[in-house]
Amino acid sequence: MNRLFGTTGPKQPKPTLNSAISNIDARISAIDVKLASINAELQGYQSKLSKMRDGPGKTALKQKALKVLQRRKQYEAQRDQLQSQVWNMEQAQTMQDNLKNTMATVDALRSTNKALKKEYGKVDLDKIERLQDEMADLLDVGNEIQETLARSYDIPEDVDEAELDAELEALGQEVELEREMAGTEGALPSFLQDEVPEFVDEPPVTTGKVKEAAG
Repeated sequence: MNRLFGTTGPKQPKPTLNSAISNIDARISAIDVKLASINAELQGYQSKLSKMRDGPGKTALKQKALKVLQRRKQYEAQRDQLQSQVWNMEQAQTMQDNLKNTMATVDALRSTNKALKKEYGKVDLDKIERLQDEMADLLDVGNEIQETLARSYDIPEDVDEAELDAELEALGQEVELEREMAGTEGALPSFLQDEVPEFVDEPPVTTGKVKEAAG
């Protein structure tokens, strides 16, 4: 059967803008090679003509150079046309790529919007409000506890400067008193110097008398 009807070959991929641009670029490269060869040929003619005198031989050589020049212009026109086609296709390719990117962005936004709606649907606003109310109540209770503790310790809220000065002065007097007591350490207190208790047989000996006895 295959011999009678033949077999279907592999399907050729559909042409795309990229493949078309690649093909045209290859043709432009081939034309550039031909133009380079033509330019080299024209330079050879120019070198020969510059050394020849006017006459039939120079005229015939000029005719050959003119034909080569015409051929070069034809190739240049083809190259310009192909480059214009490539430019147009590249612009179309850019628009196509931009459209694909736009569609991809739209699809991503659509998926995100769907996911957000699904997640937001799980949120119970009433439950959140109840939690906020409970938190506010707990904060009020905490504030009341703090106020109660403050009142129980009877901590004054404000202290004026006059009270501060009085406290500092009292502290200074205590410091001076401690210094005086340290200087008279070992002596009898003033309230015991004039009166002697009944349980003391003899009056206390002063420091000067003790020195005389020692002498």
